Amino acid sequence: MTKSVKNFFGTDGIRGRVGEGKLAPEMVTHMARALGCYLAGKNGAKVIIGRDTRESGLWIEQSLTDALTSFGVDVILIGVVPTAGTSWLTARQACDLGIMITASHNPYHDNGIKLFGPDGHKIGDEAQAEIESIIAKKTLTEPADMLQGEVHRADDLKTYYIETLINSLPSDCDLSNLKIVLDCANGAAFETGPEILRRLGVKDLILIGDSPDGQNINRDCGSTHTEKLCKAVKKHKADIGIAMDGDADRVLMCDEAGQVLDGDQIMGALALDWHASGKLAKPALVATVMSNLGLERKLEAEGLSLIRTPVGDRNVAAAMKEGGYNLGGEQSGHILLPEFLPTGDGMLAALQILNLRAQNQKPTSQSLRVFERVPQKLVNIRYSGTSPLEREDVQKFIKAAQDAFSGRILIRASGTEPLIRIMAEGDNAEEIEVTITALGDYLEEIAS
Repeated sequence: MTKSVKNFFGTDGIRGRVGEGKLAPEMVTHMARALGCYLAGKNGAKVIIGRDTRESGLWIEQSLTDALTSFGVDVILIGVVPTAGTSWLTARQACDLGIMITASHNPYHDNGIKLFGPDGHKIGDEAQAEIESIIAKKTLTEPADMLQGEVHRADDLKTYYIETLINSLPSDCDLSNLKIVLDCANGAAFETGPEILRRLGVKDLILIGDSPDGQNINRDCGSTHTEKLCKAVKKHKADIGIAMDGDADRVLMCDEAGQVLDGDQIMGALALDWHASGKLAKPALVATVMSNLGLERKLEAEGLSLIRTPVGDRNVAAAMKEGGYNLGGEQSGHILLPEFLPTGDGMLAALQILNLRAQNQKPTSQSLRVFERVPQKLVNIRYSGTSPLEREDVQKFIKAAQDAFSGRILIRASGTEPLIRIMAEGDNAEEIEVTITALGDYLEEIAS
């Protein structure tokens, strides 16, 4: 295997274009064999595999299964299920490793895998480094005395995940009077999401993005394309809209007027409600550097702190674990509620919000829009090859822009796509527009 595997893992697992690079068939097989080698020292090693609805998920699942069983690893296949379902079932079924085949919010032509340890949490940097070192080896030979692993199909295990989400709500929670639009992004929650809401008594449920065909995941739907959700909420005069992404680990919502509620508003609403009811473990919310300054100001006014981490829910989770916090997440809609599930889950967060909304009985725009956003603009610049951010002249240009700007500027390379993400935030909207346009034009020219 001659291909370099440095930084094989991104900020959220392994991800790439199907059939190329990390997701070329021979690389998928080699990677799976490396995972088998990683687990080979454990007698009776067991792996659970879930996937989203991408057409490539089936052959990746087969490649992983064939390679892992050749190393004596038993494999449990649970079919299409949200990422958090795979995570939670990894721990519940006492597996040594959990694998979710997904590219999350990316288009269908991408795919990848997320790895979970025996506790259901995403594997840490040390485990990633060990796996990468094994992948880097040209030849991986099965032990001579290794027996072939067994394969078990257990789609019914997702029932336990569904029941866990239902049980996260108080027994007196009544959602029957809410009219809800649910956008499943033609992804992993297309079956579990509607079932959960119906079992919780939702009678008036409008579904969109619930007909996956292998290629329409995230296409003009879901949390990355909320226009359809917002239109449906207004058309049907619904109380609230919910949008998942492809693997259902993130959620965005909209109010009755079709105005989007991002992860910051969701976290803010939960933080204030939990603070008032004594559910917050500590008077703080953990979020990333991308969260809006308006959220920070609102929390401080209510006696709460906003603890910021680098981008990525793994960073949020690590800070929460270290500090003993029970609420955190990202502006993009990853919401972490570790007392219920070990990883972020869009439907779990949505249920907590629906419970809050049902108790409040005020319109969603009043009960869930808890702070005024400070002007903030995000721009993505696509590049090929090496990230332009590694160039010294680019770094100097960015520093000059940051020094001249009165607010916050954050520029980083995406860990999941070949994109440079630019964020500018401050109290002067005109200054933001001028600054981010200059940065975007400059980086676009460099990247072209």
